[in-house]
Amino acid sequence: MTAGQQAENPGSVRWAGWVTAVLATIMAFFLIIPLVGLVWRALTLPGTAVLDRSSLSAAILLSLTTTAISVLLIILLGTPLAYVLARYPLRFKRLLTVFVELPIVMPPVVAGLGLLAAFGRRGLIGLPLAELGITVTFSGTAVVLAQVFVAAPFYIRAAQSRFAALPREYEDAAAVDGANRWQTFRYIMLPYSRNGLLAGLILSWARALGEFGATILFAGNLQGRTQTMPLLVYASLERDLRITFITALILLGLAVVAFGITRWLTGLDVGEGE
Repeated sequence: MTAGQQAENPGSVRWAGWVTAVLATIMAFFLIIPLVGLVWRALTLPGTAVLDRSSLSAAILLSLTTTAISVLLIILLGTPLAYVLARYPLRFKRLLTVFVELPIVMPPVVAGLGLLAAFGRRGLIGLPLAELGITVTFSGTAVVLAQVFVAAPFYIRAAQSRFAALPREYEDAAAVDGANRWQTFRYIMLPYSRNGLLAGLILSWARALGEFGATILFAGNLQGRTQTMPLLVYASLERDLRITFITALILLGLAVVAFGITRWLTGLDVGEGE
């Protein structure tokens, strides 16, 4: 019996299949059960406090407003950066890419401290601004900056990958027809990358919507000013668990919708590529 025949032994194949199925089930259960538990507690947990609709409305409005501004900034500033990283032969491109994507894995507290060190009253940029009478911390501007910092890398990464995947022949053909770089980008690169960019943008928006750690450290938790949905969840822990779980359930629903749209757009992008 050869080594290949031994590897295809029915008993060993069946055993490996069972082990794989068990391990996969454990991992899937671990990832799904907290979401099920969240829904269950939100629907069954008794509470003595009444849901403060004014606080909830203010938090939702602030979250939607700040994330809309953040997304706009990410599009305007992140798209050119992603295109440069994907198509230009930069000398230190890998190092720059590492720094651009670092907020994805950076601890939220460290992100907040970094923002304070840069834009705080004694920060690198915050100190000159303070001398001009401009304060960034503990304001809506701080909320937007925190969201852009933690969410932009998701969009830039997706956009860079999509731009890099497009064949160089597209640009060469456009150049032969007399198109300049802007025209090539506007009429060739963007249309062919549309679904991938939208998927990355929605994922980035969802990350901005759920931002907590950097925001509470850099912008504070001021109701009506800097208290976004995640901060409302944290603040409601002190009043009533039922309010906390209901607010968290709303955030979960928004995240599910955003992720569903992202998966759909990614599927369309793959279909077009085929």
